[in-house]
Amino acid sequence: MGFFKDFKSFIMKGNIVELAVAVIIGAAFGSIVSSLVDDIITPLLLTPALKAAGVEEIQKLHWGAVKYGNFLSSIIKFIIVALVLFSIIKTMNAIKKKEDKKPEATPVPSSTDKLLMEIRDALKK
Repeated sequence: MGFFKDFKSFIMKGNIVELAVAVIIGAAFGSIVSSLVDDIITPLLLTPALKAAGVEEIQKLHWGAVKYGNFLSSIIKFIIVALVLFSIIKTMNAIKKKEDKKPEATPVPSSTDKLLMEIRDALKK
């Protein structure tokens, strides 16, 4: 049981969780940037180059090559990933706060303390 307790304390450390969130959000944001470049910017920049080269079907390529649906899909995926991570972190923080609020057991007085309390009570009488 000690292994799982140690593993839980390792995972619940703030630095590990922050690093995991940063990696996941970074990957999701990277897909947005890739989609922006591949699906929006590159086709728009490629169109004038093809026009200058004399390609006939340039009218079809201009808006047909821009894949704005892929770009919007990447943005929606990013928002979903961010919402899921937010809910996981919020739940984890609530669990952590609940564990921190657990009342500690009142310490049992030692035999010396008990003897001193008896002496005090006897002196009061």
